[in-house]
Amino acid sequence: METRPVLYIGNKNYSSWSLRAWLGLRVAGIDFEEKLIPLYTEEWHAKAEIFSPSKKVPSLFDGRKTIWEALSILEYFADSRPDAMLWPLDLDVRAIARSVSLEMHGGFTALRSNMPMNLRKSLPGRGRGEGVEKDIARIGEIFKTCRAQYGQSGDFLFGHFSIADAMFAPVVTRFKTYGVSLDPVGNAYMEAILGLPEIVEWYRDALAEEWVVAGGEISDA
Repeated sequence: METRPVLYIGNKNYSSWSLRAWLGLRVAGIDFEEKLIPLYTEEWHAKAEIFSPSKKVPSLFDGRKTIWEALSILEYFADSRPDAMLWPLDLDVRAIARSVSLEMHGGFTALRSNMPMNLRKSLPGRGRGEGVEKDIARIGEIFKTCRAQYGQSGDFLFGHFSIADAMFAPVVTRFKTYGVSLDPVGNAYMEAILGLPEIVEWYRDALAEEWVVAGGEISDA
């Protein structure tokens, strides 16, 4: 009997990396069990090193091995479940999708520091620290270029929903929280992300969370 993989995540209100892995797997139709460990609580400190070598979320246990880091988890299923269509089929387009995904993974530090993910709040005009406008402009450029050059067949960056969309989904939630508007192409793309049933579900769960995280707000990349 095949073991159902377990995805460990943090608070849905704050944990952007958890959202990336969870959303990619859910939209792709990958069956998994979700286990949420409230961030930085006694439970977190007691269990983190057990479910994740990095002591961070997300991590996934498939019955034999643990995989950590959101992008690694999604890449694993892209390789093992090609039917899930987690990357574009065309090799050249897939290279661009990987490029923008990795740019998101390692970049936009000004935006991530000044506009932490918080789905409960509406903070238009806030978070405009040094370097943030530059990050917003680059993200808007990625959205516009990918939609125009590769996304004609659907509503997402490369037409069909892919890992690239999962990587940028938490940025879209930040733009919603902090009232960031892009050009018409970027705004339409953000509406497509926010309209996903899986995103609506994630927001619903986040708004229902009752935990108070020790130390107040979390700045989670």
